[in-house]
Amino acid sequence: MKYEIINSLDQYRNILTFATHEERKKYFRYTMMSPLKEMWNLINVPIKAKQDNGYDVLMATGMLGYIDIMDDSHIREGISLLEANSIFDTAESSLKTCIEKANKANLKVNANEIMLGIYLADSNKLKLQKGYTGFGGIPGYITINIYPNEYNIPKVPAVIAHEFHHNLRFSYFSWDHGNVTVGEYLVIEGLADSFATELYGIDSLGPWVTNIDSEDLEYSIKVIEDALNVKGFAEVSSYMFGDEIAKQEGYAPVGLSFCAGYAVGYEVVQSYMKKNNKTIYEATLVSSDEIIRDCGLFSLKRC
Repeated sequence: MKYEIINSLDQYRNILTFATHEERKKYFRYTMMSPLKEMWNLINVPIKAKQDNGYDVLMATGMLGYIDIMDDSHIREGISLLEANSIFDTAESSLKTCIEKANKANLKVNANEIMLGIYLADSNKLKLQKGYTGFGGIPGYITINIYPNEYNIPKVPAVIAHEFHHNLRFSYFSWDHGNVTVGEYLVIEGLADSFATELYGIDSLGPWVTNIDSEDLEYSIKVIEDALNVKGFAEVSSYMFGDEIAKQEGYAPVGLSFCAGYAVGYEVVQSYMKKNNKTIYEATLVSSDEIIRDCGLFSLKRC
């Protein structure tokens, strides 16, 4: 499968040459985000809002934790750190591995090409995520936003694998953003992290899975068990991301720790695969309902 890695570091160098905010906004919109225009269109994010200060790609990326385009010092430092760690070589190696593993399992991303963009993050906005996260919800597109540090640089291959798996899953199952259930969402994320584990080991997992102890995980499973059929992105997000992020984003808190839904999702998928002797490649093609029903963590009555 074809792929392209956007040279975002050169783009960040170029954006630094513009003095005014308006010049930088124009460059960010029409040059840096241009390769991802179809992705943004598919999730209803315009490149430029019709009204001043309206919702568009600048606002959306800010909400997703991208770096402020006027933050010269951190942009320069971020470029230097990513270059020092050969980020594009790492990304290409991971993407090739993902494609090869998928091909061997006769799984394919429903796209002619995968476009991968790596963008600088605001480390304060992504403090709970240890400075990195990603998006892979549209087959053919993967974005990683990262402010490099000693913790997250070694985990870049795994987060690319995580987002690649979303590309795979959504090539076989539709994603209804407005009607997704807690059960569907946690399976989606559990599968992605299980794929990352398959390729890079359990130590490669991010804080959305690892920052929870066994007692909290058991409690979270019980809370989420009663909410498996809850629908709506805002409502579901409260269970997936936990109370701290829910409060930040204006969602109703439900009594859960940071990213408890991700940790539960990983446990659900791992339990399903072990109990049913399934590989991650086989589980990728199994419905969320079946994985939840046969994972052994929830009562059949509630599922």
